[in-house]
Amino acid sequence: MARKASLFLADGTRFDGEGLNHEGLALGEAVFYTGMTGYEEALTDPSYAGQILTFTYPMIGNYGISGTVAQYSRACVSAAVMKRISRHPSHHDMKTDLPAWLDAQAIPTMTGADTRSITIALREHGSIWAALAVGEEALAHAEARLVAFARTATTKELVPSVATRQTHAAGHPHGPRVVVLDCGVKRAIIRDLASLGAAITVLPYDATAEEIFRSDPQAIVISPGPGDPADLPQTVEMLKGILGERPLFGVCLGHQLLALACGAKTFKLPYGHRGGNQPVKDLLRNEVMVTAHNHGYAVDGDSLPAGLQATMVNLNDGTNEGFRHRDLPVAAVQFHPEASPGPYDARHLFAEWLREAGVLKARS
Repeated sequence: MARKASLFLADGTRFDGEGLNHEGLALGEAVFYTGMTGYEEALTDPSYAGQILTFTYPMIGNYGISGTVAQYSRACVSAAVMKRISRHPSHHDMKTDLPAWLDAQAIPTMTGADTRSITIALREHGSIWAALAVGEEALAHAEARLVAFARTATTKELVPSVATRQTHAAGHPHGPRVVVLDCGVKRAIIRDLASLGAAITVLPYDATAEEIFRSDPQAIVISPGPGDPADLPQTVEMLKGILGERPLFGVCLGHQLLALACGAKTFKLPYGHRGGNQPVKDLLRNEVMVTAHNHGYAVDGDSLPAGLQATMVNLNDGTNEGFRHRDLPVAAVQFHPEASPGPYDARHLFAEWLREAGVLKARS
């Protein structure tokens, strides 16, 4: 028997559909994802923590769940919405189907939804709190819970909900030493750094300078993650204190945190950037890359201090997509060089940064 399900937006809009077997209520920010593929990566992306994710492509799940492309050990989204879900997928790597996996992950999911109308509503309204309810009990309390949630909701617990609390190593033990500051790091970032031969030490986002330097890193990466960079003042202060001590590279949330540490400002985007088709212009090369994005905040390009040089710009809305320090070994990009899911246009950036920092040998 089909379970009733509904998506409630904080402006009073409601969209109905059918739920999977798992019944429950999810509260969070309603957003949408435009990729035709990559649903496993998106559902397990820590940057989607606290978000109700609508897929714009009409059929999701046709190649099942393999586990090999998951970006985290579990689903990170609060809930999922789609037009149709494949119950009979086909792929040689699949371990299970998407509906069974979502139920096992206890993710409230609505299918049969008018995802086109939902996407238009989100594009018109911009960022908005929402509730997704599956089952009669959840539906009975959804609107009241959403009203209460919208009054007090913050993003302060998002990074702690997905960031590691344990220091751990990855990559090649005798390679160049790279610390990754984990604000919600994706496995693809660790994979790409390891493919370059790096000896990686992953530390929590709130690690102190003393803890970071204990492993004598040759370079430090500040990872992506969910939420508002202003929620991590301790991390910003720590980064201020180590500017110039080691080469630093920020990705997505890490880009915003480094910008704040250097004296720039950040702001909440009215719509956010999500999906694998964002055009970004490299101002230094005068080239355009198609890039993967997942963020609701951005660096204010007009606030960059004299010591920072803008290196990238988003061609859709003109927002800052990257900067570098004019005197210190500090650089950052707003998008995801590791993609997963997304295009490979920017995957070279990790290697180039490590070469410029003197950590990797220059190509002969």
